[in-house]
Amino acid sequence: MSDTDRESKQLLSSAIDLATQILECGGDVNHVEKILLRLCTAYGATRTDVFVITSSIVVTMNRNDEAFTQTRRINHYSTDFRKLDDLVELAKRLYKTKPPISVVESEIRQVCESSESHPLLEFFGYLLAAAASAIFFGGNLRDGISAALCGAFVCFFTKKLNRIWTSQLIFYLVCSLCTGLIALLLARLGISSNVDKVMIGTIMLLTPGIALTNALRDLFAGDTISGVLRLLEALIQAGAIACGFAMAVFLGGKIL
Repeated sequence: MSDTDRESKQLLSSAIDLATQILECGGDVNHVEKILLRLCTAYGATRTDVFVITSSIVVTMNRNDEAFTQTRRINHYSTDFRKLDDLVELAKRLYKTKPPISVVESEIRQVCESSESHPLLEFFGYLLAAAASAIFFGGNLRDGISAALCGAFVCFFTKKLNRIWTSQLIFYLVCSLCTGLIALLLARLGISSNVDKVMIGTIMLLTPGIALTNALRDLFAGDTISGVLRLLEALIQAGAIACGFAMAVFLGGKIL
């Protein structure tokens, strides 16, 4: 393999790494396709064919009279606007400055590491969101404290156990079931006054509102496949959350 071909493969791999990170942070499909096209073109590609959906990226690049194709499977994605903004800014900088291909991968890694949120900040965010939601929907201070405790469990479950599950459906079902049982236990111990308000505050942490918004965004942008996939995933996730809390109420009545 010539040095030119090796360089082209490295370029394509780095471009897909950047696109994968953007997609996993919540970037829209249309934007990811444009970033891949512009980045490959900036480094001398005469033609770039890109196909992106929520679970896969396929890119074929023609450079120096050779065609190179790579495929990347997207196993998970979430929402991280800070990291997303940093990655988009990096892509814009790469268009303009065109640094050596050998350093592109290290720049992507550096941006990803510097954009990581502090674990304690995320933890207190879960607590505050759950407590505020419970109080907003009619709960008292005791309900807010109980919702914060449930939010702490959701944070632990999401950060430590999310990668264990191969199915997000099972993950949200089990997480909702366990959280619902904890909310019922707190009510049984007299810590909370209104178990329904505690559950509502906790549900707000799991509700796929942003996922639904991203689905509509893709649909309006003309990315029908990605939009439908995101929409179905959001609806299935919402159904799993509802079933989990319903099972918790049923089992809680039997156990507690």
